[in-house]
Amino acid sequence: MLAEIIPEGYDLYGKKILKPRPQRMKCGRGKFRVFHPTFPMGRFVSKPLSITCTNLQDVGQFLQGCSYVSDLEQFQQVDYWLPPEKFEQTRMGDCEDFALWTWRQLMAMGFPARFVVGRAGRYGNGHAWVTFENNGTHFLVEPLACWYGDTFPQLSMLRYIPEISVEWDGKKMQYFAHTKRSYRPSLREGLSLWREWAAYRLRTRIHNLFVKRRASSSRTENLTECLRLHRKNQGR
Repeated sequence: MLAEIIPEGYDLYGKKILKPRPQRMKCGRGKFRVFHPTFPMGRFVSKPLSITCTNLQDVGQFLQGCSYVSDLEQFQQVDYWLPPEKFEQTRMGDCEDFALWTWRQLMAMGFPARFVVGRAGRYGNGHAWVTFENNGTHFLVEPLACWYGDTFPQLSMLRYIPEISVEWDGKKMQYFAHTKRSYRPSLREGLSLWREWAAYRLRTRIHNLFVKRRASSSRTENLTECLRLHRKNQGR
């Protein structure tokens, strides 16, 4: 869920702008705006939350109880940003909804944090995540990786390319435009990054296998119970 940012491979600060650019990104066969909040951004930070987290582990535990649901399925819209207090109630949403709520929690903990939209590896264009700074070190938070542990590899972090980020200082919203950075690690650094990535991939594969087996076992138990009730009813 958390990875330390390699500054050489990620545009941390960006360039301050008045408002996000009207740039469009490809998504499947169509296009959508890279930054398209359903409400004014102030709406996402103005309403109080009912859940208080004291650390990132609390954030992860809450998100693990949420479900990823596309906007088309939940709202019959291509893109809909759910306010964080509503996300707490439904516990369903897509990447923006997970990230907006995580952003609010990190700010409430006192961290300088940004809500970010851009391109991210297997998630593709128009993905959303969060960054924050702690004691001079910057971290990237991928809320959708909450099921795979507290951290994820820096090698995967290098696939995150920010386009627009938002920062809230408690009084005003500030926007930043970012550019892509190319980073080529040394052989020693590359081997270290690869080892971390390989260990993470093994952990996630084991997790996915466990989830599939548990789901299969649950379906089998449900089927057995249905058959038992059916036979019981036939015997009456």
